[in-house]
Amino acid sequence: MTLRAPTILIVDDEAQNRRLLAVLLQPEGYSTCGAASGEEALASVGESAPDLILLDITMPGMDGYRVASILKADPATANIPIIMVTAHMERTARLAGLDAGAEDFLTKPVDRAELWLRVRNLLRLKAYGDLQDHTARLESQVLARSVDLQRFRTAMDATADAIMLISRESMRFSEVNETACHLLGYSRADMLSMGPTELVKTSRAALECQYDALIVDGANRDQREMMMTCKDGSSVQVEVNSQALRSGNDWTIVVVMRDITERKQAEMRLTHLAHHDPLTGLPNRTLFYDTLQRTLALARSSGALVAVMFLDLDNFKNINDTLGHAIGDELLLQFSNRLMQCVRVRDTVGRLGGDEFALILIMQDGQQGAVVMAQKIRDVLRAPFILCGHEVTITASIGITVHPDDASDPDTLIKYADTAMYQAKHAGRDTYRFFTAQMNADVLARLTLETALRKAIENEEFVLHYQPKVHLNSGRVAGLEALLRWDRPGHGMVPPNAFISVLEETGMIVQVGSWVVAQACRQIGLWLRSPVAPIQVAVNVSGRQFAEGDLDGDIIKGLARHGIPAELLDLELTETSLMANTERTTEILHRLKQHGVRISIDDFGTGYSSLAYLRRFPIDKLKIDIAFIRDVTTSPDDAAIVLAIISMAHSLKLDVVAEGVETAAQLNYLRRHHCDQIQGYYFSRPLPADQVTDMLLQDQSLAPPDGADQPRKTLLIIDDDPFMLDILATLFDRDGYHILCARSAAEGFDMLALNEVQVILCDECMPAMSGTEFLDKVKELYPKTFRIVLSGNTDLESIMKAVNCGAIFRFYTKPWDNNLLRDHVRDAFRQFMAIA
Repeated sequence: MTLRAPTILIVDDEAQNRRLLAVLLQPEGYSTCGAASGEEALASVGESAPDLILLDITMPGMDGYRVASILKADPATANIPIIMVTAHMERTARLAGLDAGAEDFLTKPVDRAELWLRVRNLLRLKAYGDLQDHTARLESQVLARSVDLQRFRTAMDATADAIMLISRESMRFSEVNETACHLLGYSRADMLSMGPTELVKTSRAALECQYDALIVDGANRDQREMMMTCKDGSSVQVEVNSQALRSGNDWTIVVVMRDITERKQAEMRLTHLAHHDPLTGLPNRTLFYDTLQRTLALARSSGALVAVMFLDLDNFKNINDTLGHAIGDELLLQFSNRLMQCVRVRDTVGRLGGDEFALILIMQDGQQGAVVMAQKIRDVLRAPFILCGHEVTITASIGITVHPDDASDPDTLIKYADTAMYQAKHAGRDTYRFFTAQMNADVLARLTLETALRKAIENEEFVLHYQPKVHLNSGRVAGLEALLRWDRPGHGMVPPNAFISVLEETGMIVQVGSWVVAQACRQIGLWLRSPVAPIQVAVNVSGRQFAEGDLDGDIIKGLARHGIPAELLDLELTETSLMANTERTTEILHRLKQHGVRISIDDFGTGYSSLAYLRRFPIDKLKIDIAFIRDVTTSPDDAAIVLAIISMAHSLKLDVVAEGVETAAQLNYLRRHHCDQIQGYYFSRPLPADQVTDMLLQDQSLAPPDGADQPRKTLLIIDDDPFMLDILATLFDRDGYHILCARSAAEGFDMLALNEVQVILCDECMPAMSGTEFLDKVKELYPKTFRIVLSGNTDLESIMKAVNCGAIFRFYTKPWDNNLLRDHVRDAFRQFMAIA
């Protein structure tokens, strides 16, 4: 027998919309008809009532609300389900639709799967409602035996739900519909010869008790989920609604079944998605927390130790930025697979988000078990990952915390493991760290500092100090650097190294940096309109100000507001901040350069060590980092770097500033090698604005360089014995040399930095550094000097080695021949002058 397809009336004034909905419904086997207006829809329903109506809300003439109200007011059409189809998602529109009688809503554009689902569900509800109406009359129909059985079956077969009527007395099926037969794989005749006990794994006695309970409850229904056995032996999961109806001297159990296999599978998928990471399939944060909670409960009763390990991939952001997020996802997937190879069945691995993973370990051998696991993870990461043709090596930083030693609740354990992981990061990455009480104290101190900094911004606790930069040629102040200080209540003036990094990491540097620009511009304006006159001020700029702030807007606004020339503002950026967001940084710097703002590179030589950006960015000045200046007079390596930076900068027509100059030796060395400016405590520490104003008004400056035009013959004598030093100085004084004396290698380096020395006479046996060691460094720092050693040591091996490598030109043993020594020193000066 062919089942009648449900009829759906589509009401929409747009023919294209009607055709689209009809096409979408066709694969489900529904019969459709259309109406172009509300009036036409009412006429169509009057002629032949459909099983369901898809009703547009907005139509000319009679809208969808009016049509629904009329249909629901008529008892003949009130039970026809209506789905409102609308582009309106506002709450008022939905309430109006519900008030008019609509059962459901669809939003344009219509999703095909959603359309099928809503239509199918409403048709099922209608069929079930029709069945309830029918079963209410079933008792009288069965008693009268006047019901046309075929018509009854047709009505039952029209519904998509499986329907079975069971005689309580015989425990046999008295009627079933085609849907039930199709669901279970039986013919109608087969099923009418069977009973429900043959379909369920439940005893007859249990079923009889269930049905008797329905009879006792009267109008109440029973709803449950169960497994039904099909003819081929397979099982199907169904939702069963049962009700008992009086049928003469017997009772009829009306059973309505619905196949919920797809729904259960969907629920299982949703449950899995809700608790597992979609990329790796590992437990997500929610499931990981639940698992840890259960594991801790078991550990408390068994006394076992539980370790929580927090893993974070090192420099994972670089993979995403350079190779793309697709390859980054592939790396995470492969990493999770390797991680699973390390753990035991009883351990738990989860992905908490991004490149953060966590493990739960139940340990019987104390903390050593966690150490072994951490080492296994590091070992499996040694082999490179092959990602779409790219070979990538990655490491991980691991933090470990242990229950019950550190904490007993999941939140605290994970927080402590996270803290330990960051300690591993700070220790150089590719390592692991256990949580300690000191770590917790550090974290609390950091949180306290962050809170205090946020209040400092609100309460305007920051101030600017200014450190002068000085021209080495003229000795006069060339400009100032604005340096941030924190006048923290109860703590006094806080140095920048105690809080700048926190401002950077938290992003507060963007707001503070904007304030610094505004304050510096204000101070430049005050000096400009005072006797101080124009003075250039440098402001340090963070990379985050380029990426997250409105740096160029802040600068242009500050210049305009205080009426200052742009060339009086100098921006100092580190190499790292330049390379953080290259395109945006380049665009902003060129825009500011067009306005006249100066650009300097701070801490040069400590960042990317790439010179390409010197051409790419509009740079005016390089600042040599203090790390190279500190030992420039004693370290050949540092001296070589400083001289190379000065030479390169001048060839690119850039000025050079040496920062951190603290001694006269450093100053003189830089001056002799043509550094343009210096900055440091030797001239002045950073000062408040009022003290800097006094300094500028007093025109304080460096002492000018020695103006002697004729170079002197300078002899440097180094000996730790004052008596020997005095004898040698007296010996050579008669020859008219400019004699310098030093009692150690350290003093010797200072003398060389402060003076032009041609010949060095050095004792071999000195504390801290021997004469040959000292002259070996001098050879690198001052290669033109003539170097002589005096030695009382009979073991001449070290001296001969120094002669062979060129560290010294001559050596003499003590005691010496005065006349011979004087002749050789005189000859050394002649050789120096010939080379020069």
